[in-house]
Amino acid sequence: MPLTSQTRDKLKTVSTATIATALYKRGLRIQMIQNVAPLDPAKPTMVGEAFTLRYIPAREDLNPITVFQDRGHPQRKGIEDCPPGAVFVIDSRKDPRAASAGAILVTRLMKRGVAGIVTDGGFRDAAEIARLAIPSFHQRPSAPTNLTLHQAVDTNVPIACGDAPVWPGDVIVGDADGCIVIPAHLADEVAGEAVEMTAFEDFVSEKVHEGRSIIGLYPPTDPRTKVDFEAWRKAKGR
Repeated sequence: MPLTSQTRDKLKTVSTATIATALYKRGLRIQMIQNVAPLDPAKPTMVGEAFTLRYIPAREDLNPITVFQDRGHPQRKGIEDCPPGAVFVIDSRKDPRAASAGAILVTRLMKRGVAGIVTDGGFRDAAEIARLAIPSFHQRPSAPTNLTLHQAVDTNVPIACGDAPVWPGDVIVGDADGCIVIPAHLADEVAGEAVEMTAFEDFVSEKVHEGRSIIGLYPPTDPRTKVDFEAWRKAKGR
């Protein structure tokens, strides 16, 4: 099911932590992409459908520098094929020693209207990429070329990224805490629940700052909590 603008907008207002809880309630426990962080945590939340690139260990006789002269090279073709509004997700085998991409390729994604990029490997030109307007997530900087250890073999296929399973079309959300994968068929449902959870947690945070105990408040086992929350929502217009 395609990602709607309404669901995209909802997901931009919630945290990956809240989404993780909503997914956990549905039995999904490994959707957070591990050991991946934003190059610039101050950028807005990234939301988009996954378009994937898969790397395997490079075989030197099949992966000389001349492979980039091939107009159909999977990495270059993936950069041009990734749809506007999508997130380019790269399976780099959790290995940052060989770069997944550099500033020129990430700039091209940005100019094409791609919503963001995430790799469980590293980037070349990490400082330059951090200054771009596009949200970018990686394991850590990587100076070597992407020929050193990796060989791009396929695009828009199921991959693993930081131990999380990613199918093309799954919804990727990235914030200052990292990136999480929402199965496409759950995106609308999870977005709606996460918005509700966020409203309640904002209420709870306000009450805790006022000095209220968490007992009976979080979780809301005291009937008074639900009454107070409804009054808070009405006052806040939420």
